[in-house]
Amino acid sequence: MSVQVEARDVHKTFRDGERSIEVLRGVDLSVAAGEFVAVVGPSGCGKSTLLHLLGGLDTADSGDLVIGGQVLGELGGDSLAGFRNRTLGFVFQFQELLADFTALENVVLPGRIRGLGGTELEKRGRELLQEVALGDRTGAFPGELSGGERQRVALCRALLLEPPLLLADEPTGSLDPESGEIVFDMMLRLQKRYGTTALIVTHNPDLAARCGRVLRLEEGRLCPH
Repeated sequence: MSVQVEARDVHKTFRDGERSIEVLRGVDLSVAAGEFVAVVGPSGCGKSTLLHLLGGLDTADSGDLVIGGQVLGELGGDSLAGFRNRTLGFVFQFQELLADFTALENVVLPGRIRGLGGTELEKRGRELLQEVALGDRTGAFPGELSGGERQRVALCRALLLEPPLLLADEPTGSLDPESGEIVFDMMLRLQKRYGTTALIVTHNPDLAARCGRVLRLEEGRLCPH
């Protein structure tokens, strides 16, 4: 399952004391359903900001963000939270796992939030962890896992409910090269298996080159890389 993703003339400005910093200056984006797209660009150019806007974690000053035909600006509160839970899987650079939850408990958390339960949900979580070579680590806590293992748990959590859209913000940025390659290989394989639309922000040109299309964010606008 997948969705089309669009950004139409999106602007975003931040305040830094007395200064206004215009990060996005009319971003236009179109990602086809099932496509895997990488966004690259210099540090501080607004890559993460764009991903957060598409994920409904922040709001644009102007312009439209459209996921599967739904304009995010038309949603708010519980409606937006429900839409994110049904539609989006988000992988952060530093995993954002709950320290007091085991690997399996972290993976099944989106299902719990949706109100699902029972053995089927845990079975699905165990299957995903097995698929990323963590079948023997289901009871481990984040503090007992390596950085690469934690990121694989985060990837499983993002994909638990088979969301139509996967957003990944520097998913290998905090990992050593070998662990980064393992995580990215798994992400590509799982994205292809489920046909998920995927948008990834990365500083790694080698990883970006393995995506279906690469866009560059520079001076507040997107262009082909």
